[in-house]
Amino acid sequence: MPMAPAGEPAAEAAPATAGDAAAELGAGGCEVRAGTGGDAVGGTVPRWVAVPPDAGACAAAMAAAARLGLAVVPRGAGTKIDWGAPPDRCDVLLDTSALDAVEHAAGDLIATAGAGAPLARLASELAGAGQRLPVEEVVPGSTVGGAVAAGLSGPGRLLHGRLRDLIIGMEFVRADGTAARSGGRVVKNVAGYDLAKLHTGALGTLGVVTSVTFRLRPLPAAVRLVSATAADPAGIRARAAAVAASPVVPAAVELDAPVGGPLRLHVLLEGSAEGIDARAEHTADLVGADNVGDAVPPGWGALPGSPGDTLLKAVLPPARLAEALDALAAGAREAGLPVPVRGSAGSGALFAAVPAGADPGAAAALVGSVRAALVRATGGHGSLTVPHAAPALHRHGVDLWGEVPGLPLMRAVKDAFDPHRLLSPGRFAGGI
Repeated sequence: MPMAPAGEPAAEAAPATAGDAAAELGAGGCEVRAGTGGDAVGGTVPRWVAVPPDAGACAAAMAAAARLGLAVVPRGAGTKIDWGAPPDRCDVLLDTSALDAVEHAAGDLIATAGAGAPLARLASELAGAGQRLPVEEVVPGSTVGGAVAAGLSGPGRLLHGRLRDLIIGMEFVRADGTAARSGGRVVKNVAGYDLAKLHTGALGTLGVVTSVTFRLRPLPAAVRLVSATAADPAGIRARAAAVAASPVVPAAVELDAPVGGPLRLHVLLEGSAEGIDARAEHTADLVGADNVGDAVPPGWGALPGSPGDTLLKAVLPPARLAEALDALAAGAREAGLPVPVRGSAGSGALFAAVPAGADPGAAAALVGSVRAALVRATGGHGSLTVPHAAPALHRHGVDLWGEVPGLPLMRAVKDAFDPHRLLSPGRFAGGI
């Protein structure tokens, strides 16, 4: 077990038996059971799974784990439990699925949701009051905590901001079991807001999120989805640029580049019923639309590929969209792999899927070549990461993150929040 820094108390010695450890983990009210293959994280089966019924029991279990020097990985629905790097250790899987309460203050346009609340259920409850959290269910079955841990934002980020921009408060448990709070429960109280941003996208390496308070938006009175086909990436970029320069104010500008299919651009408009048809007509003229619908299709915002595929994420200036698509297509051809692409032509966040069964050497070469091409094409302002890699690609030693600006600062934050490296150790960039 790591030594405690100066001024920090060292973790206590573990009890003599596994039974004693399980009893201590469950002393605060958690149900504790032995881990099974279905609980594995990155190929590691945890010794125990602890299921807290509330935030207090979660804090008690984390405090016990800290005393015992046990590494903890939080899990909600488990839809993204194998994202990031495999953890260095996983002694306890902390299952937050029971933390699923939702408190909706409709008059204030805010809602507080437990980490285990499914995004789909939250959306349904909010819709009953004519409101929404403008965050799409990018991975089916995701919970609030899982979406925050992965930092996932869907097509609506173009108009409404990223997931972290919608968070006004958060409750979480620190590595030593201390319950903490960042921000507040009213929109104008932003104290500690940046602390909540640190947890967003950190893959559970800084704390166990127990609940999140969001600012909401009214459901739009009307929507239109304007769709067009382009012959090549340059055509997609030109149409997206025309929309960006126009007064139509799109809610989302998404592209879909399936394997063997045409390139498609989808422009989502939201607003009043009185003005939306004129906006849709103008948008259709701008992009040369072949279809205008009054609803988004099923799976809107979903990631490309199939469950288990290696997932690539390219972030780039929107003006370099064509170069990014060309780089992904060239990498796929060189590797001899089918690589569908989806993402935002408006905000410059693209996702590509490499088949789970692809040769790991070919997949790793694709990652390297596309990453280098993006850096060249964007003058160093583009990046390629691998949020999820198939197990064979992990064994091959693929670089998931590439160059990470500010990594020393990120390490310092990890050391401050988790000096003994007990929270999802090694799962994030740079082995954090």
